[in-house]
Amino acid sequence: MLTVIGNSRTAFDRMTRRSFVQAGLLGVGGLSLTQYLQLKAAAGLHDLGSPQARKSDTAVILIWMSGGPGHHETWDPKPDAVDQYRGPFGAISTNRPGLQFSELLPEQAKIADRLTVLRSVRHGTGDHTKGNHWMLTGFEGPDFNKPDNRIQRRPAMGSVASALCGSRIPGVPAYAAAPHLRGGTDNLFHYATYLGGGHNPFVTDSDPNSDDFTVRGLRLSSGVTFDRLENRRELLETVDTYRRGLDERMVDMTEHQQAAVDLLTNRAVRDAFDISAEPDALRDNYGRHTFGQSALLARRLVERGVTFVTVNTQPWDHHGTANRLPTAKGANLLIPPTDRAIAALVRDLIDRGLYEKTLVVAMGEFGRTPRMNSAAGRDHWGHTFSVLMAGGRFKMGQTIGASDGRGAYVAERPLHPEDVTATVYHHLGIDGRQVAIPDRAGRPRYLVETGEPIRELL
Repeated sequence: MLTVIGNSRTAFDRMTRRSFVQAGLLGVGGLSLTQYLQLKAAAGLHDLGSPQARKSDTAVILIWMSGGPGHHETWDPKPDAVDQYRGPFGAISTNRPGLQFSELLPEQAKIADRLTVLRSVRHGTGDHTKGNHWMLTGFEGPDFNKPDNRIQRRPAMGSVASALCGSRIPGVPAYAAAPHLRGGTDNLFHYATYLGGGHNPFVTDSDPNSDDFTVRGLRLSSGVTFDRLENRRELLETVDTYRRGLDERMVDMTEHQQAAVDLLTNRAVRDAFDISAEPDALRDNYGRHTFGQSALLARRLVERGVTFVTVNTQPWDHHGTANRLPTAKGANLLIPPTDRAIAALVRDLIDRGLYEKTLVVAMGEFGRTPRMNSAAGRDHWGHTFSVLMAGGRFKMGQTIGASDGRGAYVAERPLHPEDVTATVYHHLGIDGRQVAIPDRAGRPRYLVETGEPIRELL
């Protein structure tokens, strides 16, 4: 049965910029914390709940590898191919007989029985913009060369999780991102679009590897103390009593300022982002770099009630031309720390009893060309590429699908981005084929139109 969730356009669309300036307390990725909460209320969907029998104990960590990691250099090496296809690296055995990873993934090779690689994902485009939108939402995005190339057409998976599942602990953001969502190539489509701005990610916008790491939005503005916040709250309550019934917007904004103060002073929220509480040895296991500490922060967040966390890595667009790194240099720079951090994350989830509750997905918008180019790089390639999954009560220790001997095209079991999206939703207890949400024009849009949860995982 089709379930249509109500239109998300609300009175927020009529709010003025001045209202937000009046309401401001502190910044959260360009918004004040009050604005963030106002947007969340305006989205409306979080109060409706999911029409699904959703799994309240599940979470997702998306390792977003913007720019497109090379599948030859990661999870689908071709050691028997000729040099120009094999590339600069060899293959190593994993702890699963017959399964090989790139020699740059020794840590993941040790836990391959806890991982599954989809080796036959395809959408056919080498356009960063299209591919980015396709993998983050399940649907084709705008063409890079078109005027609408920054307009998001469908909500990101994290925003859907926020809208339909909410956070698992009241008061904690449902959808978060670390360290930021800048950088990468056309890294534009992590947001909620017609679900409402309140289902955009809560972005840390700072480096968890920094000694002075603080979350923008969970720290006080310069010169503001908690005593001053309390005094301001008392003043607002007095003004609210006086103005009640005279200015409805003032009442609304006062409530959201109250919520902002509550979130700011919520010990559980501040504790979730306090990565300094982690043992030094564990932090070392993840790697003392921005990505490693962001992955550790993601574990802290899902452990403390956040439903969906995106960890944004450095750009992977290694084609050697247009001021990009060649494949060997880029791979040596990014893959070893990524390997270590992902393996540490999976082990940590296992140790804490979170592995089956948490689905880890690592992917970019496409793969790289099977043949090395004249600049010792690999160009954009969407005809076959790999996606890594771990946990989530799914069947691990396998590869699903296969590319041909050169890593050029799908040889068996083609998978579509919508299949990946449907699988993520399935983990969260959402049947994407049965849920539609009105877009800005009021037209019901299915979360998934043709994709299905990947049966080999179930």
